Amino acid sequence: MTTALNKTKLNNLANEIWKSAERLRGKFKAYEYQSVILPIIVIRRLECVLIDWRKAKAEEIRKKRPSISEKELAQLVKKLELNPKEIPFSNKTNWTLQATIKEDPTLTEQNFRDYINGFSDNIQDIIEHFNYRAVIGQMVKNSRLAPILNQYATESLGPEHLSNLEMGYIYEELLRRFSEQSGEEAGEHFTPREVIRLMVELLDISIPTKHISIYDPACGTGGMLSVAKEHLLDKAETEKEKEDVEKLVTVHGHELQPANYAICKADMLIKDDKQAEIFYGNSLIPHAEQSREPGDQLAGPNHKFDYMLSNPPFGVTWGGKDGYMRKRRESFRQPAMLPECHVPMMVRFYFCKQCLPR
Repeated sequence: MTTALNKTKLNNLANEIWKSAERLRGKFKAYEYQSVILPIIVIRRLECVLIDWRKAKAEEIRKKRPSISEKELAQLVKKLELNPKEIPFSNKTNWTLQATIKEDPTLTEQNFRDYINGFSDNIQDIIEHFNYRAVIGQMVKNSRLAPILNQYATESLGPEHLSNLEMGYIYEELLRRFSEQSGEEAGEHFTPREVIRLMVELLDISIPTKHISIYDPACGTGGMLSVAKEHLLDKAETEKEKEDVEKLVTVHGHELQPANYAICKADMLIKDDKQAEIFYGNSLIPHAEQSREPGDQLAGPNHKFDYMLSNPPFGVTWGGKDGYMRKRRESFRQPAMLPECHVPMMVRFYFCKQCLPR
């Protein structure tokens, strides 16, 4: 792959972010650090996209209407922002992270909550899966809201400073550190980018001349899907080939960890990938509308995929009292071939079931 990551730059940024997590020590448990840090990073990156879009749109309007007043311009830009045809997400308030902390300190929490509540529905889905409103309450109780907002209010996290691949590296490096800090297996949360690149290259996907679909049933923060599409864009030698990749390649995924799902969804929104399908749920159990736990929402007859790749958490126990294995065995109609807790075999059967015939 031609895309190269500046590891020194990215590790320095990850180290700076990690220092803010360490400031939570004594107020939060180690396993709670990521619930504070990851959402604010995502929110700041989304905010950077919105701020840049507003500036560009204002310049575009001013060129056409040089006599427009500042008030009229701001109102028009906000009206356009709230149109989903203009930009895939929005915030109906005039707040920014920096503005929320400039006012009376006693109003910081209310201002920040107003700002969070002002995001469009697709961002609300992300915020809900982070369970961030409850985390805000914890930060206020532990006197950490203002310091965290101060640190990230002006952080350069937009796509003009960090590409989607670079931001993905940051997310996954932080997930690795958070996992190690809390005594979890890092492999349950992320796959190293070097491993992803090797897996994508082994697939040997050609520049498309017709629609092709790529699926990851345990997509985490979306690294494999993003790298797969980026790999094809790197291979494309002409503008026409790049356009074909953007238009003809669709990515699809499931993710069971709420925070990872939220990060993946935010990444797809920032890319404005309207064709991407990312679902929260367990791809190894059938989906039922009445169930409290979402299952496989890409199991219909039209959901077959050209390419599939995944690094599911093989070390995680499935089956037993939760009945996942029984449910999936029944859906495969292969009860004798799937022993309890044999996740690798389950994933292989699942890939066979979901793959288009070649």
